[in-house]
Amino acid sequence: MCMPCHLCNFGQYLHAIVLILSILLSIVFFLLGAIHFHWVFGGTFGYAASLPTTETGERVLNPKKIDSALVGTALISFGIFYWLEGGLSVLGLPTWVSRNVGWIIPWVFLMRAIGDFKYVGLFKKVKHTDFGRLDTRLFSPLCLGIAVVGLWIQWG
Repeated sequence: MCMPCHLCNFGQYLHAIVLILSILLSIVFFLLGAIHFHWVFGGTFGYAASLPTTETGERVLNPKKIDSALVGTALISFGIFYWLEGGLSVLGLPTWVSRNVGWIIPWVFLMRAIGDFKYVGLFKKVKHTDFGRLDTRLFSPLCLGIAVVGLWIQWG
């Protein structure tokens, strides 16, 4: 006979946590995708600060609008993936998509958080540029958070 306890409802709590985290990741990805499409259509909000530079201010990357459109499309696709993973739609994903993409997305963001060891990521050497400061305070922690939450959802 089972003693009344909170452990009996653990599966329900875990499902609720996965649902909340899926919604949260969806919103984050939709916002990030929207920012990238803002740049595609000529917006400048945050554009310069989002690109790594050398110590002398020279850009390391010079993305074109098509690059922003591809990244924006990927980010919105990730948002849709987590929306569907959370069971927030009557549409479902094939098991192989859920299983594989569910691991790929967090690993991509974990690699981004770790970085290239020079201009980008937690272990970058160039830290005293506008991008370097933003990357330390916002971009890399956000990527690490996305990775952790994505892995939590996948294991949940």
